[in-house]
Formats: sequence, C-alpha cells, structure tokens
Amino acid sequence: MKPSTHPIFWRDDRLPFVELRQVLDGRRVSYAPHSHETWSIGAILAGQSEFLCVNRLHAVQKGHLVMMNPDEVHACNPLQDSAWAYYMMHLDKDWLASMLFNHQLRDQSEWQNTRLDTLFDEPLYEGFVCLCGQLMRDDLNHKEKLQSLISWVCSLFCRLNQSEASMSTSLPHNPLYQVANYLNEHCLDDTPIAEISQQFGYSTSYLVRAFKRHFYLTPHAYRLNRRVQLGQKALKTGQSIVDVAHSVGFNDQAHFQRVFKQRVAATPDQYRRS
Repeated sequence: MKPSTHPIFWRDDRLPFVELRQVLDGRRVSYAPHSHETWSIGAILAGQSEFLCVNRLHAVQKGHLVMMNPDEVHACNPLQDSAWAYYMMHLDKDWLASMLFNHQLRDQSEWQNTRLDTLFDEPLYEGFVCLCGQLMRDDLNHKEKLQSLISWVCSLFCRLNQSEASMSTSLPHNPLYQVANYLNEHCLDDTPIAEISQQFGYSTSYLVRAFKRHFYLTPHAYRLNRRVQLGQKALKTGQSIVDVAHSVGFNDQAHFQRVFKQRVAATPDQYRRS
C-alpha cells in the first residue's frame, strides 16, 4: 500500500501548546513562503528538500532536523521526484520559554529566538522521531506524552545552548517593525497598502521593496499570512470553514481555501478534521 499523500495532524486539547503534522508522501507538497506564531521543529524522514529560512537556503535530507523561530519566513519543498516525508512540530513559544526557564535552560522566562536553522545529530533525530510516534499513539495518556515531550526538548536545548554560545544575538532596530505591527493588529482590514504607506511616511513602491527585503514577504502577503494563522486557530475550535473564512477577512470560501493551502499545504477541511 502506498503511503497517503494527505497530511495527518495530531492535537490534544489537554496539551494545547503542541501540534504535530506527519506527511508520508510529500512529493506533491508545495509551500509558499510563510511563517508561524509558534517555534517549530521538523525531521526529514525520507527524500531530499530545499529549506529556505529567511534568506538562508539549506539542502536537507533524511536525518536532518530543521528549526524555525516564531514569525520567521520560511519554505521547505521537495526536490523533483524525491520521496519526501517529514514530521513537523509546532510549540507555543510562551509555554516553551516558561518550561525552559523552569528547567534552567534559559535565563529569561520570555521567548528568545534560537540561532540554528538545521541540525544533524543522530541521537536527537532518532529521539524526535520516537517522540512523534509516542504523541500519536492511543495507548499512552497525556501525562506520559508530556513527560516525553519535555525530556526531549530539554535535551535539544542543552545541545543548542552549546552550539549557540558563541553566536551573536543582537538585531538592529528597524522602523519597518512599526508597519509589521500595524499589519498584525489590523490584518482583518482591507486598507490599501498605498494608504498604509502614506500613514507611515513611505512611498508605496519603497515600502513594498523595503518590507519584502526585511521580512521576505510583501506587506499584502504578510497580512494574508496573519489571516491564515487566525484561521488555523478558529478551525481548531470546530467552526465551519465558511464562517472562518469570513471571520478572518476573506470575502469567499474559495479564496480562503486557496490562500490557506498555499501556506499550510493542506486544505482547511484536512486541518480541521485532525
């Protein structure tokens, strides 16, 4: 029997800070550049792919772990005819930051971005694959799953702390963050980008170029990405797709489904039915 081409999503209401996706046959999976609110980590189970994280391009294959910070634009797509398969885990950044602080693996209880995009470490890779299998099992209770999750994540961050000790973490201030914050807060509005540009004292052409150069998405794509994030939250509650589409700023369900699938590589129905 051939592996399914449809993604499998795992969630548990008792562990609301973690979500897992499994793709066993991703040869036809295609992601547009996008970002998540969560801190995310994935394992390549088979095949080869290109992993674009911000402006850094990596060739990854079976055995690699890939990591993405919250709001970091990325895309991972298989090489042509590659039998690509993977796990992808999303962790709530506030839960993760608090847990790492309580285990003395971070010196602050607020989230701090990690610095590595990829990691090739066989024991950690095998441990992650085992963890994902445990989360998807029906014969383990949520407390056992939580214990396994915390244990593996702590092992990972011990390793990351060693690797990142000598890496710079300073980021220059950029006034475009004010525009990004506005787009986040008003993502349901259809205010023309030209008006937003004028509001912040930019020409439209300059804002679009500068914003894409910094955030790797145009302002319009950034706003759509935020709407998809809100749509994912709403779908988890069981709301109908048509209601979710309208509630997150789409005039029709078809447009919502098209934009959603470009960024999640699954239809809204596939995501909701997990």
